[in-house]
Amino acid sequence: MENLKEILKENFQKEKRNKITFLTGAGLSAASGIPTYRGSDGIWVKGTKFHKPEEFGTFKYFSKNQEEVWQFNLFRKGMFEKALPNDSHTLLADIEKLIPEDFSIITQNIDGLHQRGGNSGNKVFEIHGNMRTVRCSLECSKAIYLYPKYIVIDRIDEELTDKTWEKLECPKCGAVLRPNILWFDEYYNERLYKVDSTLRIAKNTGVLVVIGTSGATSLPLALVKQTLNYGGYVLDVNLENNNITKLTENKKRAIPFRMTSDAFLNEFYSILKGHM
Repeated sequence: MENLKEILKENFQKEKRNKITFLTGAGLSAASGIPTYRGSDGIWVKGTKFHKPEEFGTFKYFSKNQEEVWQFNLFRKGMFEKALPNDSHTLLADIEKLIPEDFSIITQNIDGLHQRGGNSGNKVFEIHGNMRTVRCSLECSKAIYLYPKYIVIDRIDEELTDKTWEKLECPKCGAVLRPNILWFDEYYNERLYKVDSTLRIAKNTGVLVVIGTSGATSLPLALVKQTLNYGGYVLDVNLENNNITKLTENKKRAIPFRMTSDAFLNEFYSILKGHM
């Protein structure tokens, strides 16, 4: 890990390039019992009993099969609520405390475990949305609402009651609400998914630490490119090679670390604490 020490030392010697950003994906929450998306046991690999996620994880599918999509999302929300932050989440909170002015998390995760693990809400940018909020499926307004209470289901095939459907009605127009998450047939934007804000963060990042994501969607790859284009380092912390690896191959400022997230973050925290 000597190269990590040198990278952090170089980063903090630069007056305007000392921001440290963590780009996190589903692999970070795996130790909390939440399945990854595209791993061997990932929910996006197995899909539902009848459909693959690239089909049912779309607004097009939701518009015709609202109950099935809500069954899946309410079941998953229950899974998130039962999960607890793991050591990696705690370490990221500890790192924020060391460098609060130079710290950001950009996450693909919608489980809210960064905030529950101790990171400040204004330091966490959720680029795929979250499971704390909903919005009108017809976009009758730009309003974002908190998830209705007491509608988590125990089984993925559990039928929704009339009372549940009432809670899933838009307060303004009465249309069905939808999860406030990014689906496969939708695009990143600033209002919901902080695309402009996160690209600005990457532009000013001295060290971008990528943890637990394969880089299978466009914005994470763009953030890696942005960091490298403006002279920052990219540290790829994953157990296996991935799309980030392909993108950064032969780049001098891109370094892979093939280890677990908690092992890397423990070392990162120790080095950073010694520097501070």
